Amino acid sequence: MVKFLIIRFSSIGDIVLTTPVIRCLKKQVAESEIHFLTKPAFSGIVTSNPNISKVLILNEKFSDTIDEIKNERYDYIIDLHNNIRTKRIKSQIGILSFSFPKLNKEKWLLVNFKINRLPNKHVVDRYLETVKLFEIENDGLGLDYFIPQNDVVEISELSDFLNEGFVGVVIGAKHFTKKMPAEKIADIISKIKYSVIIIGGKEDILESEKIMSLTTNEKVFNSCGKFSLNQSASITNQAKVIVSNDTGLMHIAAAFKKPIVSLWGNTVPEFGMYPYINKEISAIVEVKNLKCRPCTKIGFKECPKKHFRCMNDIDNNIVVKLIEKLWK
Repeated sequence: MVKFLIIRFSSIGDIVLTTPVIRCLKKQVAESEIHFLTKPAFSGIVTSNPNISKVLILNEKFSDTIDEIKNERYDYIIDLHNNIRTKRIKSQIGILSFSFPKLNKEKWLLVNFKINRLPNKHVVDRYLETVKLFEIENDGLGLDYFIPQNDVVEISELSDFLNEGFVGVVIGAKHFTKKMPAEKIADIISKIKYSVIIIGGKEDILESEKIMSLTTNEKVFNSCGKFSLNQSASITNQAKVIVSNDTGLMHIAAAFKKPIVSLWGNTVPEFGMYPYINKEISAIVEVKNLKCRPCTKIGFKECPKKHFRCMNDIDNNIVVKLIEKLWK
């Protein structure tokens, strides 16, 4: 048996993007066993993955994590996070490891000087290159996300107007500069002729209530704060079209092969984190040739330039037309 430990601490989207590596190693390396090390907050994303035999949790006491890894006697470590902490793990375990190149220098050039030297490859394909020594081939099956049966949401129980299909609108993101403003989201929802479910966590409740107060679309169900991540994933899976900021649920939607209209603010698809699905069902909406964009590879609490043009200049009517196109 060949035992692999794959490491990816965060975030939701990044962990979902590792699933092709997990699946391909499991299916293509004979008698392989896959374990996955992550932070406690993200363990629920991978515990239902049938290709993973064991999920390890990063302990508060670092030595406890090291002891647990040593006890498992792994053959290889696949480090898809590649930071100071994972370097400590690899040095203390002392077995052959393979690390994902994060290309931070190239990202820095793009953010600070708008010089793009990043490879024209999705991060998933770069993840897969990390395990090329094992003669892994991309099976073309895309991303995985597995919902426990007890987290499946019955849409018919939420509202009658959702029974003929709905658009899922993901309003959250970890950073403000990745989120389309509530006023613009409300305007888009008002202009589409379909039912809508607003999708988000507890942290998005106030924003969702503002949207609800501004929209004129009467067929809107606000799910923010009412469901767990897996339940929100279940709602996402049942949508006809997903509209989303650059965030974790966008990648979950891609795992379900849902048509996606993705909205891009301070980040850019050139970082390689766009929806990993067929281009025919993926519509990227962004303000091109904005000199200040990208202003960061992650996000800010507020627009550094104060104008937030990367989101404010997006044409809402274009978003509406793309929703209608993908619905059909």
